[in-house]
Amino acid sequence: MSQLFQTPFSRTSTASEVIDGVDLSGKRAIVTGAGSGIGTETARALASAGAEVVLAVRRPQAAEQIAAGIIGSTGNTKASVRTLDLSDQDSVRRFAAAWDQPLHILVNNAGIMALPELEHTAEGWEMQFATNFLGHFALTVRLHDALAAAHGARIVSVSSSGNLFSPVVFDDLHFDFRPYDPLVAYGQSKTADALLAVEATHRWSGEGIYANALNPGAIATGLQKHTGGLKTPKERQKTVQQGAATSVLLAASPLLEKVGGRYFEDCNEAPVVTRRPADYAGVAWYAVDPANAERLWDAALDLLPA
Repeated sequence: MSQLFQTPFSRTSTASEVIDGVDLSGKRAIVTGAGSGIGTETARALASAGAEVVLAVRRPQAAEQIAAGIIGSTGNTKASVRTLDLSDQDSVRRFAAAWDQPLHILVNNAGIMALPELEHTAEGWEMQFATNFLGHFALTVRLHDALAAAHGARIVSVSSSGNLFSPVVFDDLHFDFRPYDPLVAYGQSKTADALLAVEATHRWSGEGIYANALNPGAIATGLQKHTGGLKTPKERQKTVQQGAATSVLLAASPLLEKVGGRYFEDCNEAPVVTRRPADYAGVAWYAVDPANAERLWDAALDLLPA
């Protein structure tokens, strides 16, 4: 087992601390779900370092105010909004087709959690898997040429300790046979997000594209609206600024140059576990397994419309 990748940062580090001293002038970034929560703070941190940042969101009108706030707080006028609905493959296709510049940073941040009832997309895909993983997968694949053109691009895949709830169940991705369970479905989608980083790095690192996944930690945001709020003990909760720190680290820190295929939490690489720990720390072995990552990539390609 290779040594875990460590940084000087920790669970209490903030996005602004992680980005301090980093210059992203001339670089372009897309942050999905940047209209709220850690997505907003991730976008703000990247803009504060000089990056041109696009907030890719489902509700653009509301996000315009967020972009204005980022411009006001950072002095960087290159923060803008574009429409993206990850549960709608046509929306993903339109977004990617309209992107015509090199892309240095792609933060796959948007997500939904624990939908109480089984919902499907027009394709018949389970909604959490479709939104959290398949939408981001399609976006990432469609933006491949833009990422390659950056000659040193990073993909950040926001996973979760939810990966510990379920592997990807390849024979029943959309709960056609299993009884639907909101947290199992969420867990499967977040395992898939971790595997996306493993396989993207495997396939594309030769083109200068590196991807890593992360668990941002326990942050009270709108994500928990179906679970009755955040249940994590107070002493283990994070502020939104702390929650965005690991995303920003993976997106922008020079420490992560040419590092990929790994899973981080609290700004450091997480240990791989073979059983779910009581504190939900670490990443399940199946969520970073190269064979699973390759199988999922191929399965996702088969699902996507041409």
